[in-house]
Amino acid sequence: MSVKQLLVTVVCGLSGLLALVGCGRSPQTSFYTLTPLVADATIPKSTGPSITIASVTLPELVDRPQLVVPDGGTRIAILEGQRWAEPLKSALPRLLAENISRLMNSDRVSAYPQHAAINADYRLFVDIQRFELSGSTVVVDALWEIRSAKGVKSLTGRSKAVESIGSTDYEAVVAGYSRAMATLSREITQSLRSLQTKE
Repeated sequence: MSVKQLLVTVVCGLSGLLALVGCGRSPQTSFYTLTPLVADATIPKSTGPSITIASVTLPELVDRPQLVVPDGGTRIAILEGQRWAEPLKSALPRLLAENISRLMNSDRVSAYPQHAAINADYRLFVDIQRFELSGSTVVVDALWEIRSAKGVKSLTGRSKAVESIGSTDYEAVVAGYSRAMATLSREITQSLRSLQTKE
């Protein structure tokens, strides 16, 4: 084999290898996280009642690593390149606990029921019915129940938060979910305070 033929063979081989590497490269994945509401950091925390997020359930359709969006009619799209940074079943209880803690101005709100549920003054159970993008809005619709350790009648309710988003950019969608969860947290906190006054 001549030097020229050898060079042609090497160049062709390298070109093929580079093409394979380029084809094998997976598209970039973006990760998203829900953010808590902003609270007044100048007010010192108080020692209010202990509250635990005992349970948060959500539809299996959205309980997955990928963001789920409508894709026309009855179809949905599961976005492999747009993912939650952590499972929603872990993120949502922690987000609720953080929001309620800030709204109650209390450091006694926990998202880990195995440590606090037995002795907590109040236990919160949330069943999220809808957690979805609908047109240019996101919708969070949830049933909830607050149980008191004092044995009084539990308080139940339903909250539906609809947040407009400026665009279907996925960051805007996730920000809309965060605002909707903040609305849910405010309604639950208002009911918690109402229950406290009755006891």
